[in-house]
Order: sequence, then C-alpha cells, then structure tokens
Amino acid sequence: MSRRHPLPRLWLMTDERLGEGLWDALARLPRGGGVVFRHYATPAVERRLLFARVVRIARAHGLVVVRAGNWCGAGADGVHNRRGRGVRTASAHSLLEARAAVTRGADAVFVSPVFATRSHPGGRVLGVRGAERIARLVGVPVIALGGMDAERFWRLDGFYGWAAIDAWSDDAT
Repeated sequence: MSRRHPLPRLWLMTDERLGEGLWDALARLPRGGGVVFRHYATPAVERRLLFARVVRIARAHGLVVVRAGNWCGAGADGVHNRRGRGVRTASAHSLLEARAAVTRGADAVFVSPVFATRSHPGGRVLGVRGAERIARLVGVPVIALGGMDAERFWRLDGFYGWAAIDAWSDDAT
C-alpha cells in the first residue's frame, strides 16, 4: 500500500445515482476520508472530466481517491477491483471473494452488503454475523458496505471502517 496516505476509515462510493449531490457528498466526507470513484455507466469523455473534478476537490479536502473500472484516470491514489499502483481496494460478497481479493494484493476489502441497501433492492444481505465472520478471517482492514451509516457501524465488531452512498447524500440529512 502507498504510504502517501493512511488508509481511510470512512468512504464514499460514487455512482450516477448521486447526480449533482456528488459535490455535497464529497463536502460531507471528513479530511482523511476516501472516495471510490465508480460511475461505470458514464460515457468515457464525461467520466474523465468528472473524475478530474473529483480529484481536484479531493486534494483540496484531504481525501484519498481510488478509481474503479478498466480505464486510465490520472491523479488517483489507487485502484478498486483491479491491479495497479497505490492503495488497492476490492469488493467482496463472501469469505471466498474476500480471501481471493487479499491473494490478489488488496490492501483493504469492502464487504457487502451488510444491511439492505437501495443500490440492490431485495438483494441477499450478509447480515451482522455473516459480515463480522468475514471481517475476522480476512487478515487485512475490512470496510463495511451496504446500508451503512455511522450508527450502524458502531454495532459491528471487527471492521476497520465503513462506506456508503446514501449516508453522505442530501437524502440522509
């Protein structure tokens, strides 16, 4: 892992659903927080411009940015779900996936969904016990994702931090 930044404990997962609320969500993240820039469905040119703006804001606010997907975006502090330089994070929905991510060199694993989430309505959730089991057995920092907010995070054991979309948006305030 890059020693340029310590591994954040609080993360914003971006996607198109945030719309213009992305800017408020970035402003709500505390200094030292992290951003996983996804925006998979955004056309390439627009995605690069959006990413550049996110990076500029992140630098001004002391945030770490990792980029997801198979594209080259300058200015990231690392990558999500792929090989690359800097901080390497990965998502996992089971113990098998989490262990595979660590084998591939992940510095941290986002385990999800811990709780029901608007991102995957009606989807299967790990629940507290299932997610905590993964967190105990992985061997790298584990970030809770899926229906997360600060209150729910404090109900969990074994997690390094938490990530969300909605908890950082206007809808959550």
